[in-house]
Amino acid sequence: MKKPKIIIVTGLSGSGKSTALSALEDAGFYCVDNMPVLLLPDFLKLPSVRKPDEVGFAFGMDLREKSFLSSYKTIFEDVRVRGVDLEIIFLEADEEILLRRYSQTRRHHPVARDEGILDGIRSEQRLMAVLRKSAEYVLNTSRFNVHELKAAIKNIAKKLIKLAPMRIQVLSFGFKHGIPGDADLVIDVRFLVNPYFVPELKDLDGETETVKRFVLKNDEARLFLSKYFDLLDYLIPLYEKEGKAYLTIAIGCTGGRHRSVAIARRLYEHVQTAGREVAITHRDIDRQ
Repeated sequence: MKKPKIIIVTGLSGSGKSTALSALEDAGFYCVDNMPVLLLPDFLKLPSVRKPDEVGFAFGMDLREKSFLSSYKTIFEDVRVRGVDLEIIFLEADEEILLRRYSQTRRHHPVARDEGILDGIRSEQRLMAVLRKSAEYVLNTSRFNVHELKAAIKNIAKKLIKLAPMRIQVLSFGFKHGIPGDADLVIDVRFLVNPYFVPELKDLDGETETVKRFVLKNDEARLFLSKYFDLLDYLIPLYEKEGKAYLTIAIGCTGGRHRSVAIARRLYEHVQTAGREVAITHRDIDRQ
């Protein structure tokens, strides 16, 4: 039976652990924040954990749980003895950065109690020093923005597992039915000659060869596709590098039956030729 991959995300309060868990979730991990370490052995006994196709599990654990420091070492060692691949990512940041983040969010520091925030930060540093030394990965997030931190976490995940590629969705739609709310990129192809006004094409759709030939043989369509393909060939690797899990490219015409459908199909074929994971949906092809 395949043993699950476990990543423990821990470190100093305010260092970006929630963002790190979000990045791991995008990478396909099942994530639980503020997971009590005492529950980890029982969690690993659940039938759902034993699925051979699971990417892995990521748990946020830190001093918010009172028994964490006194229990983690024994439990982590026990889990590893049982053959589970467990890695620790420890996040930290400079004192002035942590102070600034706490002043911005006005959150209560879990260690500060009656002390000031700075005293709480320093106490937490001392308490977590041993765990920090045992971590496989230590990241100082002081100079990271959200996107840079997510990219750094995704790079670590790539070393640990084979990550699923970014999923690309090509979506045709009609503007008169509304712009798709989940679209990342939207292109308007209403500048192309409209088959709707050709009597023998009006009742067909953009998946028929007759309509596709009508739309794609146009010089403007060929020039547009050439330039748009160049743009996407440039952008898609950048989105992959940034750690984006999904990319939806929406192509719109007036009704979503003719021009957008034909262009979306050609775009789908271009992306598929590059070997990327891509799907196509014609949202409004059957609407009037």
